Amino acid sequence: MPRSVPPPAWVIARRRAIGARIRAARLAAEYTQEQVALRIEMDRATYNRIEQGHAAALIDSLIRIADAIGVPLSELVE
Repeated sequence: MPRSVPPPAWVIARRRAIGARIRAARLAAEYTQEQVALRIEMDRATYNRIEQGHAAALIDSLIRIADAIGVPLSELVE
């Protein structure tokens, strides 16, 4: 079975930037990670990994996060 190739550094940097925008939007909306995770039916640890840029989020998850926080998706992934 082939090993998965880790993403290049520039992809990880973009993932972290998206996570930082998610965090900023969440804090501006005055939600905790737990509150957002509950709203999108995701465990808090997974949500945290997305916000920290340690996990790649599916577009479906990003849409749900944007809706839960009340911001346009484009604001998170610009």
